[in-house]
Amino acid sequence: MASMTMMFSASTLKRVYNYKGSIPRIIVSETLKKSNEQFTRREIILKSSELALIGAIFHFSGTKPSYLGVQKSPPALALCPATKNCISTSEEITDFAHYAPPWNYNPENGRGKQKPVSREEAMAELLQVIQKAKPDNFRPRITEKRDDYVRVEYESPVMGFVDDVEFWFPPGKRPIVEYRSASRLGNFDFDVNKKRIKVLRLELEKKGWASEGSF
Repeated sequence: MASMTMMFSASTLKRVYNYKGSIPRIIVSETLKKSNEQFTRREIILKSSELALIGAIFHFSGTKPSYLGVQKSPPALALCPATKNCISTSEEITDFAHYAPPWNYNPENGRGKQKPVSREEAMAELLQVIQKAKPDNFRPRITEKRDDYVRVEYESPVMGFVDDVEFWFPPGKRPIVEYRSASRLGNFDFDVNKKRIKVLRLELEKKGWASEGSF
């Protein structure tokens, strides 16, 4: 695999190895620039073809983690690994690298006072936004759904990287939704998970939702 990877131009690829030292996560450089000149359209097409070829050969989907789902004691979504490619509402608020605030689908200063929705209606709104929004062109696929829980696999358009995103409606009267968004491979995600959650939140805010904190 290493010899195959070395065939491609190192100036347009970045390699980020996961914490187990296995298959390298290869992503396109954000700049795509040469020194003192830009790539021609032909060069960009050729290099995109190289990436597509790598993705077709290896398809870096990773393996679904065994710990996904609502943990039993105490009931909560899983914490993040030490890598910087995951965010979760289960983390401590002081963990700036991994913590994200939960969502409220009936905020008190919004429709919670005027026209609150049921949990079932809120779930329907969430599913609609998941299917509509495609942050960074990642393709969403709902792989598990219960009355209080949804798991979605987001697949990148070129390399086939898969991120696992979970949403959970905790028991009780509070109209709260917890979530966790994590990449299967790599040590860094270049804020892909944060951007995804932000896009989803902004779409949900149009329906009357609100965040329980700044993010």
